[in-house]
Amino acid sequence: MTASNTQAAVHAVWRIESARLIAGLARMVRDVGQAEELAQDALVAALEKWPVSGVPDNPGAWLMATAKRRAIDEMRRHKLLARKHEELGHGLEEAEVPDLDAALDDDVGDDLLRLVFTSCHPVLSPEARVALTLRLLGGLTTEEIARAFLVPEPTVAQRIVRAKRTLAEKRVPFEVPRGEELAARLSSVLEVVYLVFNEGYSATAGDDWMRPELCADALRLGRILAELVPREPEVHGLVALMEIQASRSRARVGPSGEPVLLLEQNRALWDQLLIRRGLTALERAQKLEGMQGPYCVQAAIAACHARARTAEETDWRRIAELYALLARLVPSPVVELNRAVALGMAFGPAAGLELVDPLTTEPSLKHYHLLPSVRGDLLQKLGRLEEARAEFERAASLTRNAREQALLLARAEACTRLLPS
Repeated sequence: MTASNTQAAVHAVWRIESARLIAGLARMVRDVGQAEELAQDALVAALEKWPVSGVPDNPGAWLMATAKRRAIDEMRRHKLLARKHEELGHGLEEAEVPDLDAALDDDVGDDLLRLVFTSCHPVLSPEARVALTLRLLGGLTTEEIARAFLVPEPTVAQRIVRAKRTLAEKRVPFEVPRGEELAARLSSVLEVVYLVFNEGYSATAGDDWMRPELCADALRLGRILAELVPREPEVHGLVALMEIQASRSRARVGPSGEPVLLLEQNRALWDQLLIRRGLTALERAQKLEGMQGPYCVQAAIAACHARARTAEETDWRRIAELYALLARLVPSPVVELNRAVALGMAFGPAAGLELVDPLTTEPSLKHYHLLPSVRGDLLQKLGRLEEARAEFERAASLTRNAREQALLLARAEACTRLLPS
């Protein structure tokens, strides 16, 4: 294997293993910032050694063992320093070195779930909770997180640094909360889990349209949450939404890795087991007492698509009604953009465009590629091909995903071919 291939393999392993690695280390050292640093040190060691020795049979275990050794060395160094201070009369207590070998074998439950709740601790601002968990759990870059929140990249970077410092200073325990504290922190956790799922479902950057491993991690965490808080409708609503969306994964990618849009997908490729699981979770949510929140509403929208045997059978009027309800629950320009799509399908492209046009002056959507993409689609259906082409080209210039960019440029080219010569 060449050095470049080995380096690519290291980064692929890191994308898959980093969340579990950081979570396991955080349980051992009780500090998520230190855990991430140890994990990064292990990554650097892999980049140095694997090109020579080759990629190990179990790369995740290699990274964990390397990080654990570094943790032990660091703790022993601190212990030695503490002893020296004590000898100098400072009266400092001797630092304890935890048994990290035993910690690896403990039956400690789900470390990833502990990592989510630690990252979402109330000592952090809501924005910092989400950014830190996306960084630690999803392995996302600050740029990807910034795009998800439509905020500047330096802002996200500052949130992450301050969040890790705050967790360390406040000595936040690495544990799943209980009782009333659990309910208070659940909403932020649900938001985090769904954002991780979305990054896997439609990657904001890179060469791949999807990152299935992130979807799998988010689904796994969602299912765990559903067992942990079985009486909370929104948890089941989120699980239902993710199950149904994940059911389309095989149909969303063409033979060459190109994106396949919803209405063009081969529905025979949709995973019926995941659809049944999603509909069951939605039914469970709807039977529980309490207000049905935004995840339940979005799951109901996804269910409309799942129940339609063909694209033509989709109940777009019902979907438009559900988006109107969602807009009342969580007012957002992005929700309005999705409602415009539904209105355009239910009542014609002019109805959709009427809702989209005012959004072009919305500051938070200035760099959001789906706005010109949706507008281009509506304009194309209205026969305004020159304008549609410009919108598709603008959308292509805004996306950082290579597959999506190619799709948008192809749509722009299609408009060009249809223009009168």
